Amino acid sequence: MSITAYEGLYEGEAAVWLKAGRYEAAILPGIGGNLICFRDTENGYRFLHEPGAEEMEAFKASPGIHGIPVLFPPNRYEDGEFPWNGQTYHLPVNEAKTGNHLHGFLHTAAWEVEEFGAGKNESFVTVAIKVDENHPSYKYLPFKYTIKLRYTLGEAGLSQQLLVHNDGQELMPCLLAFHTAVNAPFAEGSTAQDYKVKLTLGERWELSDRMLPTGKFQELTAEEKAMRDEGVNPFFASMDNHYTAVAQNGRNRMELTDTKAGVTLVYDVGTSYKQWMIWNNGATEGFFCPEPQINLVNAPKVDLPADEIGLFGLEPGEYWEESSRLYVK
Repeated sequence: MSITAYEGLYEGEAAVWLKAGRYEAAILPGIGGNLICFRDTENGYRFLHEPGAEEMEAFKASPGIHGIPVLFPPNRYEDGEFPWNGQTYHLPVNEAKTGNHLHGFLHTAAWEVEEFGAGKNESFVTVAIKVDENHPSYKYLPFKYTIKLRYTLGEAGLSQQLLVHNDGQELMPCLLAFHTAVNAPFAEGSTAQDYKVKLTLGERWELSDRMLPTGKFQELTAEEKAMRDEGVNPFFASMDNHYTAVAQNGRNRMELTDTKAGVTLVYDVGTSYKQWMIWNNGATEGFFCPEPQINLVNAPKVDLPADEIGLFGLEPGEYWEESSRLYVK
């Protein structure tokens, strides 16, 4: 099996490419550390929603619906307010229709390549971002931290290791998600109607007209129960929905099955992600986003137990880590 890692280009942008047998992947360090593609070149599968040449300028301006963007802090914060540890921080209101802050700062920031290479069985790349008083986001969330992402490609698919370290001297919030954009269809010759998605969801959070949790739950529809159990087409209705994550068989994951090709893409995200956001672009066939999230949307302003809503911090010098994997079965 051929194993390589090298610096190259993706649609004119600096990238690190990983190859391992039939698989290839590419990361864009300068655009949010975004893992922009994951492919099976032998079978013609393109698992992630990739921007074409004509989409690159729009992607660079708003890199939220392609590849695997890093959201820190993730999703929406009411009026841009972020209360934490006795202080209230003010994030820019960047979603005019809701009056909220959306998606944090790291998915548009430049990350640095720490290392890349190839071993006997896997190729790998590690990218990192260090936030301190010199980083543009520090004026909004004045915490010092380092985040590292390591992607490894091998016969077992694509592995992601995430590590967050508190570099500062005070308790910092650790709220994070991935806006993972998955193709449906991902196989040539299949249509979106050939696909079923299954997710380890629990209960659905009720959202206000500003897309913020009310603290209450809504009853699952028949289709949502099918999504939890046997699987359902990912475009059965328009979804911009928020759910608790409840592990099944010890795992927290999405399974997307191409019933025509008889292939299932598994996105195993680890049990530290206690929430899911599911967005399917108004039920527009082509791609959807199963978003693993540490915390409830707007968690710092929701009056519920911190452990229930994933609201936690890192003490000075502490680390937090989690691993995920995309693979085919």
